[in-house]
Order: sequence, then structure tokens, then C-alpha cells
Amino acid sequence: MTGIIISLLLGAVAGWLAGNIMRGGGFGLIWNIIIGIIGGFIGSFVMNLLGINAGGGIVWQIIVGVIGACLLLWVISLFKKK
Repeated sequence: MTGIIISLLLGAVAGWLAGNIMRGGGFGLIWNIIIGIIGGFIGSFVMNLLGINAGGGIVWQIIVGVIGACLLLWVISLFKKK
């Protein structure tokens, strides 16, 4: 149960940071969590493809989640009409 709570908190932080980096603002708690968690999966996949592994600490997980969430938001922005 503790792992799920930590994952949600890390997802929220990663999603919020990515929202601030990519669009200048967060998306609200629920969307930040969703974007951060999906971003964590994307970031992990990309890091594995690149052969980068810096351990499993919380800071590294946030960095990977932010990178993945930024990639996710960038791809979404390609399909969004302005």
C-alpha cells in the first residue's frame, strides 16, 4: 500500500513539474498524477533504450518521470489544434 501512495506522489510531482516546463502551469492534481505516472513508464522505456540506469532512488524516479511526462505532453501538443 505504501508503494502505491509513493508512486502517486511521485507521479503528481513529475506531472506538475512537466506541466510547468511544457506549458507554464500544472493541470490539477488528478491530471498531474495521470501524466506523471504515464510519463514514468515512457521515461523508463526511453532510458532503457538509451542504456541509461542511474539507480532507483526517488530523485532519479522523479527525473525519469518528468522526462517521460514532457515527452508525452510534447506528443499531445503535436496532435492538438491551436
